[in-house]
Amino acid sequence: MVVLVTGANGQLGQALQFVSKKYPKIQFVFTSSKELDITNKDSIKTVFEKEKPDFCINTAAYTAVDKAESEPENADLINVIGAKNLAEVCKDFNVTLLHVSTDFVFDGKKAIPYTEDDATNPQSEYGQTKLDGEKTIQEILENYYIIRTSWLYSDFGNNFMKTMLRLAKERTSLGVVNDQIGTPTHAVDLAEALIKIILSDKKAYGIYHFSNEGAASWYDFAKKIFEINKVKIDLKPIPTTQFPTPAQRPKYSVLDKTKIKTVFGIDIKNWEDSLIEKNL
Repeated sequence: MVVLVTGANGQLGQALQFVSKKYPKIQFVFTSSKELDITNKDSIKTVFEKEKPDFCINTAAYTAVDKAESEPENADLINVIGAKNLAEVCKDFNVTLLHVSTDFVFDGKKAIPYTEDDATNPQSEYGQTKLDGEKTIQEILENYYIIRTSWLYSDFGNNFMKTMLRLAKERTSLGVVNDQIGTPTHAVDLAEALIKIILSDKKAYGIYHFSNEGAASWYDFAKKIFEINKVKIDLKPIPTTQFPTPAQRPKYSVLDKTKIKTVFGIDIKNWEDSLIEKNL
């Protein structure tokens, strides 16, 4: 079985490289944007012709949430046109696509976890381009899995955990938003889930939600990061109004994981347990 991964140098791509060592029966092909540019259909075709993948995990994405507000065309190029190109080539080569999406497709106005059937209503350019990418894939392909996730972090790439630990070395006090609620998700746990979907051979195509279990504010997340890493800092909870950003974030974006757990029998760790386990 050949599994081709796009965006291999990104956070999730690196997490998949880390996890792949546990699966010697799968032949993984990891491609960076230089080797496979999803905005260039010919580039995708060339790699597919050479590698002949059975599955493609697309982790390539424009993820600069705030920057997308001022350069929506760049976000659109990668998140929509890139997704369209991949879907079309996957169709031509009969490849099953696993595409990673986001909790930002929701407006955050609910107070209970979002299911796959809940109405989407993105509040940012980034969220809109990710939703448009989802729709494009659904229009073109039948054999796809769209996996929405949230608050991704790990030892790889740039993420909230690494930012907090860096800031703690530079400052004695820090204010972190406490009125946005979601679920931190370890990229390695998501990588494992993606591989489990492939190995299940279920062909239960569609949209799925995956994040770690539980709910937290960014303040809760920061507090736990510092606690585990034995960092002493004056951490203050602040409202979103005190930390304005160009892009609007969902106030509440906890994802309901019932579907992915039921269909694929995936056990999901609590976010705190995963944070502790991966940081020991």
